[in-house]
Amino acid sequence: MNGSDPDRAPVTAPVSAPASTPTSTPLIGLTTYLEQATTGVWDVSAAFLPEVYFDAVIRAGGIAVLLPPQPANPETVGRVLDALDGLIVTGGKDVDPARYGQAAHPLTDQPRRDRDAWEDELLRAAIERDLPFLGICRGAQLLNVSLGGTLHQHLPDLLGHTGHQAGGGVFGVVDVVVAPDSRLHDLLEAPQSTVTVPVYHHQSIDRLGAGLSVTAVTGEGVVQAVELAGAGFGVAVQWHPEQDPDDLRLFAGLVDAARGYRAARSTPNRRISE
Repeated sequence: MNGSDPDRAPVTAPVSAPASTPTSTPLIGLTTYLEQATTGVWDVSAAFLPEVYFDAVIRAGGIAVLLPPQPANPETVGRVLDALDGLIVTGGKDVDPARYGQAAHPLTDQPRRDRDAWEDELLRAAIERDLPFLGICRGAQLLNVSLGGTLHQHLPDLLGHTGHQAGGGVFGVVDVVVAPDSRLHDLLEAPQSTVTVPVYHHQSIDRLGAGLSVTAVTGEGVVQAVELAGAGFGVAVQWHPEQDPDDLRLFAGLVDAARGYRAARSTPNRRISE
């Protein structure tokens, strides 16, 4: 999981979810963790996801469905995506550096190869069918790696500080500059080019994957958002939008795109990307 400035706007503007009927409410899949968890007398391996993720989807007008790591074969992935109208690849442990041809940094997490494989297949299949998707933190990094890019494994080695991940589960904030001609800029609906966002990550995108463009960076040049060219909705951010309960803009954007995808699927001879 990893005095006011006229050009700065916090990402806090509230947004109302559009009205929908039960038949038009889009189904949004969210990937989950698979970790050792303790509850009551039980200490077991369990799939889970912080409530703030799926609560944001529900409040944005979608139906949240959790997707635990499982065998990443094309048939299983296809069946899952056949049922979904949108996908969120959530935050979590570091992507296995072997996926982008590097040895592990001493501070890189132990790999969760089952989750890497599962989410990689979900993303590739979602891109192939133009299913709307949103990547968050790890999700942005995995998207980049899936498309042939690489990661900086430990930002403090480059920046000389731990401002992007102070530790202890406490989210920091950074200012990011958003590209004015990007979908992200349209989603945030902010007249300013700079927004303040919550972060918790020690890795970041290095070499870009195929088809991706950078749509937000910090003043130090750390990539904070990318978009996939040609996708109906293919947005990924390094920050954690789910941490601001008053700001649903990215989730509402995904849910709206998913609603359009659902409508297009149910209409013969209509292009999904319209």
